[in-house]
Amino acid sequence: MRQVIAIGGGGFGRTQASHLIEQYILDQATNKTSPSICFIPTATGDLDPYVVNFYSVFSQLNCNPSHISFFKRTMDLEQHIAKQDIIFVGGGNTKSMLAVWREWSLDKILKSAYERGVVMSGVSAGAICWFDQGLTDSWADELKIMPCMNFISGNCAPHYDEEPERRPATKKLLENNSIDSMFGIEGGSALHFIDEVPEHAVRFARNKNAYNVTCLLYTSPSPRDATLSRMPSSA
Repeated sequence: MRQVIAIGGGGFGRTQASHLIEQYILDQATNKTSPSICFIPTATGDLDPYVVNFYSVFSQLNCNPSHISFFKRTMDLEQHIAKQDIIFVGGGNTKSMLAVWREWSLDKILKSAYERGVVMSGVSAGAICWFDQGLTDSWADELKIMPCMNFISGNCAPHYDEEPERRPATKKLLENNSIDSMFGIEGGSALHFIDEVPEHAVRFARNKNAYNVTCLLYTSPSPRDATLSRMPSSA
């Protein structure tokens, strides 16, 4: 079984008050009482406080946490990933993260692990990296859609309710036919894909949702209009 859990925003990077989404991710490593989980914080340049937050939270849960650094001495990536049950990718600059990964062939190592059943997860940049394309703020001037790793067909926009420019940017991409749909994931929610199919929308904050945003072409002269389809949710 292949799994991706894409988080729109929130989790241990912002607050350590609740461990709901972290525990949910750990629970997906079936038949593992204490799964090994590896944090990859490349998108922030391996920001030390982010790594500290990861260990602060996951050391309280029943798991074996570790992390990978690219900006200090880097371990044998293939060997380390082979020992993991779960990968968690942090937020930050998606474009820079993927460039570093490709230089080290981590994208290929992760794809092999995914095919073996290692659970892939992450927030923001760590959510969109698994899709064909993601809506990213890697550039300072505007949001852009960029190619990612193609584990899952489709496009993804995190922070769908948290950053006001996300929805208009999605609507514009739909209207000019750059994309035909977008998974919009709000902060405090996640989409759980099983074998590349979105099976669950997971809510870990109040009134948060995930959507499949599409564009309908009306037969009348009406312009194209973005419509939202709420994904089935889990508590």
